[in-house]
Amino acid sequence: MSQIPPEFIVKIDYDRCRRCKRCVMNCSFGCMQFKDRVVPDHKKCVACHRCTTFCPESAISITKNEVAYKDSANWLPETRQNILKQAETGGILLTGMGNPRPYQILWDHMSIDACQVTNPSIDPLREPMELRTFLGRKPNRLEFTRDGNDEIELSTELQPQVKLDVPIVFAAMSYGAISLNAHRALAMAAKNSGTLMNTGEGGIHKDLHSYADNVIVQVASGRFGVTSEYLNTSAMVEIKIGQGAKPGIGGHLPGEKVGDEISKTRMIPVGTDALSPAPHHDIYSIEDLSQLIYAIKEATDYTKPVSVKISAVHNVAAIASGIVRAGADVVTIDGFRGGSGASPMVIRDNVGIPIELALAAVDQRLRDEGIRNNASILCAGSIRNSGDVAKAIALGADAVIIGTAALVAMGCRVCQKCYTGNCAWGIATQKPELVRRLDPQVSAERLSNLVTAWGHELQEILGSLGVNSIESLRGSRERLRGIDLDEQTLELLGIKPAGIGQ
Repeated sequence: MSQIPPEFIVKIDYDRCRRCKRCVMNCSFGCMQFKDRVVPDHKKCVACHRCTTFCPESAISITKNEVAYKDSANWLPETRQNILKQAETGGILLTGMGNPRPYQILWDHMSIDACQVTNPSIDPLREPMELRTFLGRKPNRLEFTRDGNDEIELSTELQPQVKLDVPIVFAAMSYGAISLNAHRALAMAAKNSGTLMNTGEGGIHKDLHSYADNVIVQVASGRFGVTSEYLNTSAMVEIKIGQGAKPGIGGHLPGEKVGDEISKTRMIPVGTDALSPAPHHDIYSIEDLSQLIYAIKEATDYTKPVSVKISAVHNVAAIASGIVRAGADVVTIDGFRGGSGASPMVIRDNVGIPIELALAAVDQRLRDEGIRNNASILCAGSIRNSGDVAKAIALGADAVIIGTAALVAMGCRVCQKCYTGNCAWGIATQKPELVRRLDPQVSAERLSNLVTAWGHELQEILGSLGVNSIESLRGSRERLRGIDLDEQTLELLGIKPAGIGQ
């Protein structure tokens, strides 16, 4: 018998319960059972809130189980529960989503400057406000010539660019880690919002080929689903070296999730574990990476930007410099609060650094070396609202990536059980009876609404700063101030403490 106490307690108001069994039908973790009435198995509850949402009488509530552990500032209840789990199983503790530890969230300790008199603010409701940006290698200057008719022509050859109507991109989440309906919703929303979604390392389903202009395809260490057709069914190609939720390790999609459609898309046998190696076995140096970058450019006829995704680690600035010099058009940095469908808890909670520090370091290093225009910077790792977006762009990002926020918009309750494949909301699952719970049309509308709302808020922020384009904010750290940050952190971020003027 397990010694692990339940994490949550399910309470049912039997006076209000009509015995409709809707909670039993909706619970994908087997918590709710019906005998003469609904009886919960508390140990199976993960607080996904599916039952509370769909109970017609609002008769169900879920509370955290306040087990009376003896107080200890060192041996927390969670620590003791994890030891009990490993004592019973002998296995690595898996988890989903991002790092939940109470590390300092630096976004929340930065404030944005505002204009008042000498540099007046702008009213975004009555004056034009530009959120559009372009991803790709930019020239340091533009040169023009006159043709025979005395017309001015651009003579500088521009590298491939991808236009974003808003500086927000949907994160890499593979088909396998999430359902086809979730992938379809992300693709539809990306098209509706004029932005991009990322296929992750699981290939792209044939049903989504029509969304190629709004898709980033990923080349990860496992090379699942990577073909010339796959590379060309995209607006941009991304080489995944690292991920914020699990720096330095590969991916694992359990064989139970690999059905016929995923088998065809990933080009692996049905029921086979999809194991991504920790390193790319053809990349052991910047020179090796450069070879892959140019192999992809050759395969796509030099028509698409190539991005390289890395996790935020202590020497990230030097790594990013090497990546840009290797020929990448975009550098994607993923911080340690970034989400994942499955990650060892010990890696997620203890490896990597905050995205705020990594972003500032990379932007400054590229500027110091005079190569900032050679690549765009994408920033990921728990972007939670439009304020985070604005601060990230002011620190140096061209655009940001949202993953967990996008899942929450679709219905995710961040129960952190993605790796089980039992997602009650039809997102992180391949079970047909659960997948069909997610309506792609409805979810795409919700995602589009989120991006639209954040876009309007970004316009309000820009107006308060007295600038009329998102490009004017990029790398403008003078518009940020730190609150309750130590001197070293302020120096790393490249911002001044609140109360200090020009």
